[in-house]
Amino acid sequence: MNGKKKALFIDRDGTIIVEPADEQVDSLEKLEFVPGVISALASLSGLGYEYVMATNQDGLGTESFPEETFRPAHEKMLKTLAGEDVRFDDMLIDPTFESEGAPTRKPGIGMFGRYLTGEYDLAASYVIGDRLTDVLLARNLGARAILLQPREHGAAQIAEAGLSEVCALVTDRWAEVAAFLRAEERTAVVSRSTRETQITVSLDLDGLAPSSISTGIGFFDHMLEQIVHHAGVSLSVEAHGDLQVDEHHTVEDVAIVLGEAIFRALGSKRGIERYGYALPMDECRALVLLDFGGRIDFEWDAEFRREKVGDMPTEMFRHFFKSLAESARCNLHVSARGENEHHKIEGIFKAFARAMRMAIARNVFSYELPSSKGVL
Repeated sequence: MNGKKKALFIDRDGTIIVEPADEQVDSLEKLEFVPGVISALASLSGLGYEYVMATNQDGLGTESFPEETFRPAHEKMLKTLAGEDVRFDDMLIDPTFESEGAPTRKPGIGMFGRYLTGEYDLAASYVIGDRLTDVLLARNLGARAILLQPREHGAAQIAEAGLSEVCALVTDRWAEVAAFLRAEERTAVVSRSTRETQITVSLDLDGLAPSSISTGIGFFDHMLEQIVHHAGVSLSVEAHGDLQVDEHHTVEDVAIVLGEAIFRALGSKRGIERYGYALPMDECRALVLLDFGGRIDFEWDAEFRREKVGDMPTEMFRHFFKSLAESARCNLHVSARGENEHHKIEGIFKAFARAMRMAIARNVFSYELPSSKGVL
């Protein structure tokens, strides 16, 4: 998070509303929304993007396209969107004809001056439109593009124009656009390097990427893999530590980096369930109480009679979860009972993963903060 603003620069005709054959929405009868656009834009309203409409309206204000024929349908469109809490922070409308070659006409960036001052993180912003000019605009702004076209046809256009690195998604379904942008928020990559360890963790809370775990501690890898499977996340952990000394630094630092990755990937926390879980495993039972509310508290009620399980010291399990709780800024209460030490600790990791799965689950139709205080 760099503190800068980010924006969705959204085309109008062909993207928000259907573009008629004559390319002018100049009457209420011609006003028709692109399927899925209203619910998609409403579902994205909590992700921190400013909504900026950016549209070319050929000859607007001339005899061929008078303002009085443009405004009724335009205002009706805006009123309908506002009824679903979708409002634009800015509207950029270029009225020139393509033949004029005006710098304000997309894909030119002449009307985007306020977004080029460094206040906006354009690399984290998107241009969404149905034409190649929208993808070119994204390139010119230093943003990424989403092309609203049938995938095969649109991908061919992008490849032919050499814009594959700019265009992040090609789809003709607004539901896929919304899912893509929501997934973008739910990822994090965190690295930590000390004299004892070098750790990199990549986390995708929606499980959209392959997973790989390598810490040099076999049983620890096995336990982290339980988080992948039972939390439904994608997790890559690459850890190099001073195992010739002992396992302490590696386990502790993986916990710190993983906790930080969870915290960052949760982002605004809007719409998450927040809480989560108990489960039995053979003769054992494990209870994990979890709250991603932003405050730190840790309780541990589990004892082990063996010094090690596999190649991992049992004393490190408590330390792992304590470090993770502090780094993830969460309440984490863990208890376990049972006879088999392997089952007991595996039950704890599985219960934690299931609690995490419950807590990070997000209602795509509601982006309220799960707090009566209005802040987490």
